[in-house]
Amino acid sequence: MPDTLLLLAAVGYGLTALAYLGLSGLIVASWRRRPQGRLLVLATGLTAVWGGGSVLAAWGWLPPRLELAAEIARNGAWLALLLYILHLRLPAGAVLPAPLRFIRLLSGLLVGGLLLSSFYPFIAPNQPVLARWAGNLGLVLLTVMGLVLTEQVYRSTRPEDRWAIKFLCLGLGGLYAYDFYLYANAALFNVMDAQVWAARGYVAALVTPLIAVSAARNPEWAAPVGLSRSMAFHTASLLGAGIYLLLMAGAGYYLRLFGGEWGDVVQTVFIFAAAMLLVLLMFSGTLRARLRVFLSKHFFSYRYDYREEWLNFTRTLTEGQSGEQLCERAVEALARLLESPGGALWMREGNAGYQRASHWNWADLDGTEPADSAFIQWLASKQWVVDLDEMKTRGDLYGDLDTPTWLQNADDAWLVVPLMLHDELLGFVVLKHSLGNVTFNWEVSDLLKVAARQAAAHLAQMRASNQLIVARQFESFNRTTTFVIHDLKNLVAQLSLLLANAEKHKHNPEFQADMLDTVESAVTRMNKVLAQLRRGSDAAQAQSVSLADILTDAVASKHAFKLRPALELPPADLRVRAERERLTRAIGHLLQNALEATPPTGQVTLRAFGEAGQAIIEISDTGIGMDDEFIRTRLFQPFDSTKGAGMGIGAYECRETLHALGGTIEVDSTPGSGTRFRLGLPLDNNAYAGGDAA
Repeated sequence: MPDTLLLLAAVGYGLTALAYLGLSGLIVASWRRRPQGRLLVLATGLTAVWGGGSVLAAWGWLPPRLELAAEIARNGAWLALLLYILHLRLPAGAVLPAPLRFIRLLSGLLVGGLLLSSFYPFIAPNQPVLARWAGNLGLVLLTVMGLVLTEQVYRSTRPEDRWAIKFLCLGLGGLYAYDFYLYANAALFNVMDAQVWAARGYVAALVTPLIAVSAARNPEWAAPVGLSRSMAFHTASLLGAGIYLLLMAGAGYYLRLFGGEWGDVVQTVFIFAAAMLLVLLMFSGTLRARLRVFLSKHFFSYRYDYREEWLNFTRTLTEGQSGEQLCERAVEALARLLESPGGALWMREGNAGYQRASHWNWADLDGTEPADSAFIQWLASKQWVVDLDEMKTRGDLYGDLDTPTWLQNADDAWLVVPLMLHDELLGFVVLKHSLGNVTFNWEVSDLLKVAARQAAAHLAQMRASNQLIVARQFESFNRTTTFVIHDLKNLVAQLSLLLANAEKHKHNPEFQADMLDTVESAVTRMNKVLAQLRRGSDAAQAQSVSLADILTDAVASKHAFKLRPALELPPADLRVRAERERLTRAIGHLLQNALEATPPTGQVTLRAFGEAGQAIIEISDTGIGMDDEFIRTRLFQPFDSTKGAGMGIGAYECRETLHALGGTIEVDSTPGSGTRFRLGLPLDNNAYAGGDAA
């Protein structure tokens, strides 16, 4: 080593010895009676000894083995302090979790073995190169232990208490990271980098103020530290990554040693590929999920940390915007409990049964389940979480329960979780198979039931709030229409009186006849408006009506439009039970929207036909179309209109009319390409020939 580099190294290590010697004196003066201070004094004192020994070893005044022994003792003292901090907050009589006990045992064996080998090179005494490589490998593993424990001390400390511990973790983390690079490089190339070794003294001296600040902020050295499944998971992950890197480093060294002329190239490519593989594994959701399940099964009495799970569940359920997004968050919160990658939510929509309300990472699962189906009745009565995989192998556990066809065709469907509100089935959630291969048992079932009831309460509150908003809007609307109806009544009465007087006092027969026709027409129109405004209190009953007549009336009511819709009438015997005027008005509104959204050169088609026991009505156009966000959040919302003079209740009334008749409404639209409404109504199976009572 050149004299200049040797001098720089001696100065750096000398500064380290003075800095840590001074820090040790401060600790002894302030904390001599505190047990936790003794470990800190031991660590800083041994670091000062190591710094002084490195100065002597640099000038050849101390055998390198003694300098190595001081360094190993220094590392062992810092590891002991970190383990002590982790142990401080354990309940009385509790022991460290298994992963940390393993690290403690391995650290003790490494420190003891390396200390012993520093005095007597018993590892391959006839192979100095191999012995030196094995020693460097042991030091690399020791620094990995230090990095793991430092990270766990910081991660396990509550955020509000990290101000007292963060500088210690930053300082020790920097030291261990630097040492890892130094010894990993030495293990790979079997030679110590002189420049990196010389700079290490300055690095150690620079972190002294960080440790001093942390010690001053925490005189008791007892920052609350909790040992949780999260800590065990991260400990196992970092430990596994460290061991993996050591094995790959050993393999790389072997390739370089025996690879001949190609050794350096092969080693470089191998190390890069190994590092990339490690990064891919660390970001693998499936691998992380399975590691969590493995740790929960083999290192904890219960699979779940219920406090942590409940906090995460509540946070997911309540974060973000309120309203419709709550449905998606409810699915996500339940799915995350089991490491499930997706799910979908079904909720009851009046007489239309249970329809998909939202999904999380599962857009292609869809279906409708009638409210009186055997599957729904079973969920409501049993309130069980249905394991679809178990049903295939142990169908006797579920009696004669049959899952719906749309659910049987979903290959990735795993669990059906009922959302119970008191004794009412508010809805249910279908979850995908777990990424972590979680086994469904009583613990998983109980957790899902409790979480599902919490989600159901939030969903019910959201629905009640929406209904209250709509009710208030209708109350305001009804107040307005009351005045309109009153004015219309007066106008109709005046026109009727005028008509009666005209009959008695006409002088010009032609003029009077024309006047009568005009007034009569006005009265007729006003009566229709009055009937429409009073439709909420209309006492008309549903009757058997011909669908062909309904479509004909709807098209005839739109004769004022320049664009004429193409009409494809169904067979005359295709009948449904409905209130004729109300159904005609609902279809007419959708037809009018299609005509208004389509340019004169476009096309609007109205057709109907029978399909699978239902009457299907399709209204399609080639107009401007709508995007999915508009359909989901605005199309059927009352009092939300894109028209300047519109009231925004037409589409809402159409949907409510269809639902009241036990029907369905589906929308398929693409911006710029047009829209198709598909209405489904139950057929009137009791209709008779010529029995149109409408």
